[in-house]
Amino acid sequence: QVQLVESGGGLVETGGSLRLSCAASGSTFDNYAMGWFRQAPGKEYKFVAGINWSGETTTYGDSVEGRFTISRDNAKSAVYLEMNSLVPDDTAVYYCAGAHTRAGVPTNPRLFASRGQGTQVTVSS
Repeated sequence: QVQLVESGGGLVETGGSLRLSCAASGSTFDNYAMGWFRQAPGKEYKFVAGINWSGETTTYGDSVEGRFTISRDNAKSAVYLEMNSLVPDDTAVYYCAGAHTRAGVPTNPRLFASRGQGTQVTVSS
């Protein structure tokens, strides 16, 4: 399984931006579709964005469509989440996750066998 380490979280004001990074190691990165999930205190673990193995196909959760952008660099074994126009409801721990597939972009968290430790994103009002 691929090992994943997130970075780039922090505190930002409403309307601000952050860029999360996820470094992968331990397996062939381009055999994995990648995703970002988030979980706020007391709330469910939710899909945020996903990208297929080549980077050609992306999909987003409804609440972030148009504000967040997922991308990947297979040469660097990394995936990124650019977050713009942040609002307090975006406050959560963000997790990078990997699904060992070249078939599309999964959104079901059960299909992602690998996950990082998470990085905290806090948006102040």
